[in-house]
Amino acid sequence: ITIIQGDPGEGKTTFILQLIARLTTGRPAWEGMPPMTHANVIYQTAEDGLSDTIKPRLVAAGAACDKVLVIDDSDRALTLEDDRLEQAIVQTHARLVVLDPIQGYIGAGVDMHRANEIRPLMHKVGVLAEKHHCAIVLIGHMNKNSGEKSSYRGLGSIDFQAAARSVLVVGRIKDDPTLRVVCPTKSSLAPEGKAIAFRLDPEQGFQWAGEYDISAEDLLSGNSRGHKLREAQSFLQEVLAEGAMLQTEIEAAAERKGIKPKTLRNARYELGVTSRKVGKRWLWELPQE
Repeated sequence: ITIIQGDPGEGKTTFILQLIARLTTGRPAWEGMPPMTHANVIYQTAEDGLSDTIKPRLVAAGAACDKVLVIDDSDRALTLEDDRLEQAIVQTHARLVVLDPIQGYIGAGVDMHRANEIRPLMHKVGVLAEKHHCAIVLIGHMNKNSGEKSSYRGLGSIDFQAAARSVLVVGRIKDDPTLRVVCPTKSSLAPEGKAIAFRLDPEQGFQWAGEYDISAEDLLSGNSRGHKLREAQSFLQEVLAEGAMLQTEIEAAAERKGIKPKTLRNARYELGVTSRKVGKRWLWELPQE
């Protein structure tokens, strides 16, 4: 079980739809990763229309839409305890199930704030995932307690997160409204990964932006470390103003100024600094106007 959570409008659904597109077509999840084995996906949404909203976004992402399947819940609402969920996994051999948002599928008689009601429900979901070797992703909104740790900001009982093997937080960077970051806050089966960023540009659409140096708490609080990033950007603009420079020299100079490697890397991406190899050495330079 994986939980992906964040405030409304931060890009949670966009993020999962991009992953679905890559899974259904056997592409790498993002640059630098190996291609995935293409698979069927069950995607249920209680917030957006499938035909007028979700399908166009899947098509734009390059998904194989014939591999994205939906359980018909028009006559009877689907819940986490519903036998139709297991039946659909068996019939379609789906390797990923996405329920977006989790609040829409807990059932009318379940209080999501009561641990004694959520714990057995999540246990059943975990057994289902393990039995059929199927990843189950639950999309959730955050509560408004901005002063709390990220693990306590998911709506409902903490038992949601306790049952999950992985928890990711999606949020936007305060100083750059087109940039979103996916930050891991829990990873039970592997070392905790690094935060990765993606850009939602009105003209160029979705673009992966690589690793991003920020914690979940900073992301949720709006502390995007913008000052340090701007400092690193100014540094790069200054040292590259006269032309290309050796990467090793830039990194050494940045270290002397107290600029961390990840911050330097983020600044390099933001400025569009390019690299080229000359002999055995790498040069960085500002993009041509």
